[in-house]
Amino acid sequence: MALDELKAALPDYAKDLKLNLGSVIGNSDLPEQQLWGTVLACAMATGSASVLRELEPEAKAVLKPEAYEAAKGAAAIMAMNNVYYRTLHLLSDKEYGTMRAGLRMNIIGNPGVDKVDFELWSFAVSAINGCGQCLDSHEGVLRKAGVDREVIQAAIKVAATVQAVAAVLDAEAQLLR
Repeated sequence: MALDELKAALPDYAKDLKLNLGSVIGNSDLPEQQLWGTVLACAMATGSASVLRELEPEAKAVLKPEAYEAAKGAAAIMAMNNVYYRTLHLLSDKEYGTMRAGLRMNIIGNPGVDKVDFELWSFAVSAINGCGQCLDSHEGVLRKAGVDREVIQAAIKVAATVQAVAAVLDAEAQLLR
């Protein structure tokens, strides 16, 4: 199982991450599609080859093909949007925020899966990428759709844990060079 491989790869000082992998992914209350779409989108967002290599096969096995592609699509579109909207937020000149973005974002309107699932995956990726404007936007859509805060928090926990595991494994790989 992918989680066992990741846990085994973590050093002793990251014992909390091992435990968190088991709880936030292995014992999640999220429906399978929401969970594994979140896991896949977050694994892609980390940019960590080792994390993606371990988690992608299980995500692919669990998710229907359209959900698998949509989760990857959420990671892709948020890679762009998080940079764009985070930059607008950080700029002192707020006039940039009034300008037309002119960037294609068609997948957001037609992700090929339930809109709530796609929004949750986009939200989780935005947490990893640190875009407050995107976090607020996706959280608002989720809450308006009736999604409980506990579901949104579960996605945050997945994002935080997957990102932390990626950071540790990538750092340890660099130490071995």
